Amino acid sequence: MEIQNRNDGKRGAFFIEEEGKEIALMHYTFAGPTKMIIDHTEVNPAYEGKGLGRKLVKAGVDYAREQHIKILPLCPFAKKIFDITPDYADVLF
Repeated sequence: MEIQNRNDGKRGAFFIEEEGKEIALMHYTFAGPTKMIIDHTEVNPAYEGKGLGRKLVKAGVDYAREQHIKILPLCPFAKKIFDITPDYADVLF
């Protein structure tokens, strides 16, 4: 399953599709040129428990590192992942 990213410079999403259907999504909004806010993560109930949400958060962290930006995880799921993953502290806003 490939994680894809789409954004328009103001907001975007990391997502996973299977057979043309979106099965997992993490929405974010840019807050200026140096910060992104993760505000929603959702996984299709049929795919819960497979670690897809965690993979989306990791994709966001990787993107933030590449773009030299910080993340503010407002989404409760993303915040939990940041709380239990000390390696993500470098991109935390």
